[in-house]
Amino acid sequence: MPDASAPLHNSARSATSVGGMSAVTPTAAHGRRESLPSVEGASSSEVRVRIPVRLPRGPWLKTFDSLSNRNFLFLWVGMLFLMAGTQMQMLAQSYLVYDITGSASVLGIINLGIAVPMLTIPLFGGVVADRFEKKTIIQVAQIVAGSLALLIGLAIDFEVIAWQHLLLSSMVTGGLWAFMMPARQAIIPQLVGQEKTTNAIALNAAGISGTTMAAPALAGGVYTFIGPWNVFYLIGALTLAAVVLTSFLPRTGSAGTSAGSTNVVRDIADGISHVWQRRILFVLLLMGLAATMLAMPFRFILPVFVVDIYRQGPDSMGLLVGLMGLGSMLGSLYVASMGQRYRGIGLIVASFMSGVGLVLVAAIPVYSAAAVIMVLLGIGDSGRQALNQTLIIELASPEYRGRIMSLFMLNYGLMPLSITPAGYLTDYLGGQTVIGFMGVALICVMVFVLLTQARLRRLS
Repeated sequence: MPDASAPLHNSARSATSVGGMSAVTPTAAHGRRESLPSVEGASSSEVRVRIPVRLPRGPWLKTFDSLSNRNFLFLWVGMLFLMAGTQMQMLAQSYLVYDITGSASVLGIINLGIAVPMLTIPLFGGVVADRFEKKTIIQVAQIVAGSLALLIGLAIDFEVIAWQHLLLSSMVTGGLWAFMMPARQAIIPQLVGQEKTTNAIALNAAGISGTTMAAPALAGGVYTFIGPWNVFYLIGALTLAAVVLTSFLPRTGSAGTSAGSTNVVRDIADGISHVWQRRILFVLLLMGLAATMLAMPFRFILPVFVVDIYRQGPDSMGLLVGLMGLGSMLGSLYVASMGQRYRGIGLIVASFMSGVGLVLVAAIPVYSAAAVIMVLLGIGDSGRQALNQTLIIELASPEYRGRIMSLFMLNYGLMPLSITPAGYLTDYLGGQTVIGFMGVALICVMVFVLLTQARLRRLS
C-alpha cells in the first residue's frame, strides 16, 4: 500500500473482503487514515475517508443569528419582559377606562395623554441617546415604569382609582418611552455590529409580536378572574425583571459625534437635516406616519368592537389581541429571514395588507371572523413596522441613529390627530364606519406610494 503521506490523487485503494465481497476504500485526505468500526468479516486494514461537510444555512437558519450574541440576548429577553408588561397595560388600561366611563371619547383622551409627551419629547430623547450612556437611559426609564405600574395596581386595589389617574399614568409612560426607545434602538448596532443590525431589529419586532400574542390574552384572563389590580402588579414585576436583565449589558458609550456638543437645538437640527439630505429617509418616515395614523387607532378602540359589536368580555378581547400577535410574530420572522431583496416592495405590500384587514373587520361584524382577520392585521402591521424601522436604521449614519429613531417615534406622538377624532366619531357614527373609512384611506395611500415612489420600489 502507498505511503500515507502521498497526495490524495495518488493514493492507492485498499481492498478488503467483507462477507465475501470485495470492498474498496480510499485513503483519507491529507494522508490520514482512520479505522472503520469493527465489522464481522472485515479486515483491520480497512480505512475510510473523513469528509468535512458544511451544512447549508437556509434563510430560516439565519433568522436567529443575532441571538448568538450574549449581550443582545440579554437586551432581547429584557425587551420581552418589558413589552409583555406594556401590552398587558394597553389592554387592561383601555378596558378599565371603558369599564369605568363607558365612553369612547375618554378612551381617546387617555391615549392622547400618552401621545402628547411622545410628540414633544422624542427629539430631546434622541439627542440624549446620541450623547449619553444608553444602558443608563434604559434602566432609569424601566425602573420608573415598573414603579408606576405598582402604584396603579395599589390604587385599583384600594378602590381609589379614577380615569384621571390613568391619564396621568399615560402621560408619564409616554415621556419614559420617548427617552427609552431611541436609546434601545440605537444601542443595537453597538451590540451586534453593522452586519447583523437588520436581523437584530427584525428579531426585536418578532419578540414584540410574540408578547402581543401571549401577554394580552394573559392580561384578559387575569383581569376577568383575579381582578384588574393584579394585572398591574404583574406588569410591575415584569418590568423590574427587565431591569435585572438589562443590568448585564456592557456600557457602550456614545456612538455619535454629538457626545461633546452642548447645543441641543443644533443637534436636533442636524438630525432633521440628515433626513432631508437623504430623501429616502424622509419618504420612509412619512410612509410610517401615514400607516400609523390610519392603522393604529383600531387597536385603541377595539374595546368598542368587543363590547358593543361582538358582545364579548375582556378575555375575548385578550384572545383577539393575542391572535393579532400571532400574525405579527409570523410577519416579523419572515422579515428577519427574507434577506436584502424586495424590502421596499415588501413594505408597501405589508401596509396594503393592514388596510385590507381594517376594511374586512369593519365589513364583517362577527367575532369568529374577526379572530381570523386579526392574524392578517398582525402580519401586515408587523411587516410594515419591522421593514420601516430596519430600512431607516440601515440608511441613517451611526452618529444620527438616536435622533432619526426619535423622529420615527413622532409617529406615535401624532397618533392623537387620528385616535381622538376616531374616538369621537365612533360615539356618533359607530366603530365599523370609522374603521372602514381608515382602511380604505390606507389602501389609497399605499397605491399612491406604489405608483409614485420608484426608488422605494427598487429599495433592497
